[in-house]
Amino acid sequence: MRLRRIGASLARLPIRLRLAVSVAAVVFVILVATAVAVGTLTAHRLRSDFDSQVYSQTVNIANLLHPDFRNNQLGGTQNFVNYASVTGAAARISLADGTPYIHTPSAPYLGDPLHPTNSIDGYRVASVEVNFGVGDTDSIIVQYGLPVHPLAMEIGNLELLLALGVLVGTALAFAAGSLVARRAIAPIAELTAAAGEIERTRDPNRTLPAPIADDEVAELSRTLSGMLASLSEARNETETTLERQRAFVADASHELRTPLTSVLANLELLADSLKGADLEIAQSALRSTQRMRRLVGDLLLLARADAGYAPVREPLDLADIVIEAASELEPASRDHALELDVQPTPVVGNRDDLQRVATNLIENALRHTPTGTRVTASTRPLPDGTAELVVADDGPGIAPDERASLFERFVRGAGDHGRSFGLGLAIVAAVVNAHNGGVAVDESPHGGARFTVHLDSLAVPAEAEAAPVSV
Repeated sequence: MRLRRIGASLARLPIRLRLAVSVAAVVFVILVATAVAVGTLTAHRLRSDFDSQVYSQTVNIANLLHPDFRNNQLGGTQNFVNYASVTGAAARISLADGTPYIHTPSAPYLGDPLHPTNSIDGYRVASVEVNFGVGDTDSIIVQYGLPVHPLAMEIGNLELLLALGVLVGTALAFAAGSLVARRAIAPIAELTAAAGEIERTRDPNRTLPAPIADDEVAELSRTLSGMLASLSEARNETETTLERQRAFVADASHELRTPLTSVLANLELLADSLKGADLEIAQSALRSTQRMRRLVGDLLLLARADAGYAPVREPLDLADIVIEAASELEPASRDHALELDVQPTPVVGNRDDLQRVATNLIENALRHTPTGTRVTASTRPLPDGTAELVVADDGPGIAPDERASLFERFVRGAGDHGRSFGLGLAIVAAVVNAHNGGVAVDESPHGGARFTVHLDSLAVPAEAEAAPVSV
């Protein structure tokens, strides 16, 4: 379970860091195993050499002695004391029955000479029996001990050096792994940067960097380059198809305007001369023809906008345009309270297109709100040099999840009931974008919908004052 958590944590790390950690972990395991083996063998060898040293020193001390028990003397005792004291160790001599005979100054108890031991109280002890007399019938026991503290310190220093070596080696392995991983991933980082630039510019014709080595990264680069080439070709084909469609829509719309105008004129003349049921049929056909003419006009305007058509622009007052649009829609606004709050707002634009924007926004508010709703249209210049047109209502409003697609073509609102083509707001967005402006929708202060248009403005005369107008 813990290994799974560690694996999951490593999986969330960047590849470069994962490679460095993996290399460091492998080196760490190898160094630990090596350090344990070297430390164990070296400590065993040091202890073995220490034991050999203790035994050899014991034998050397025994060789210094010249026991003469017939005269109740033990020769060489002074040499024994001096030799044992110089080594910093401790030594004892006992008789054959275990009775203590002589020892070095401050020598600790080194165990029972009749039952010798290897270590006691921090000393490593060796015992040697020395025989003498006729037939080696008499003997003494020599005990010699060295403190193991220096040996323990030496082994401890060895273990510390090995541990430091493991840590330093692991750190160096991590640094080397990071360097190698960075150099190995550098081509991938270049590909990522190039892909990010392509995403930013949306230009599939950019060339991806080709790694020097013919490896997996080079294969990835070739695959991505082929994919981009295919996308570029598909994009060109799509743009060509769309351009043909735009041209067809524009040409068809332009060609349809003349016959529709003729049909509309004839239907109007025919309606004037008919009565009864025939008049109703003619008026129905007249309404359908007018609807078709508006649709053709909308399609032509959108086709021109898609083609980048720039209409003639001139200095205008956005307030006058809103007043004209409201006057045209007055018959359709009798069931609503249409209010204007306009200030002189000079702009540079095309009068027909901007009037289309104001008309569509006000008509959209009238169409999608219930009877008795208040609709407000206002204009004003802003301090940042732009002009603002706002159309707001206190109707049911627009759901936030519907606002993103509101300016797309052929999108109808919930209260439309098939009375429009779904192009009104798309035309608003196209015209505003063609005038280098912007349009947004949010919630009005009264809870309904509010459409805000920003356009480039002209300098407002100092003597111009706000003049609210009500319709």
